[in-house]
Amino acid sequence: MRLSARVDYALRAAAELAAVADGGGAVRSRPVTAEQIAKSQEIPPKFLESILLQLRRGGVVHAQRGPEGGYWLARPAAEISLAEVIRVIDGPLAHVRGQRPEQLGYRGAARALQDVWIALRASERQILELVTVADVANGTLPERVSELAADPGAWS
Repeated sequence: MRLSARVDYALRAAAELAAVADGGGAVRSRPVTAEQIAKSQEIPPKFLESILLQLRRGGVVHAQRGPEGGYWLARPAAEISLAEVIRVIDGPLAHVRGQRPEQLGYRGAARALQDVWIALRASERQILELVTVADVANGTLPERVSELAADPGAWS
């Protein structure tokens, strides 16, 4: 799996917004400026602004302009999965040469590759739909994710 810098920054920004939300789950907390997020997560500010715009258009965050302005999560962090953020930023989770796996037409000896790509997407979805922005912000990952991450083989 390969994640773009945009996705990495979007997930980090969402986690930062979740961390400042009242109780980690409030829909409306104090707005956080892009500058504050950029500084705390060491994200290039201009790049972050365009990412936050995408997240706003995708319904993940709300924004307010002005001296009291900033960004906050559009819904409780526990209701926003990592998969949703990824889809807003980069589109569908699994593509092969720009196509969805079910649209591929492999033949002959390579026919089983389509099933591999679909299984890979299903596996990614299992984890990315399970983990929420709140889980990341609170550092309390679902047990299945913690088990997978605890496997020394997963780290190499």
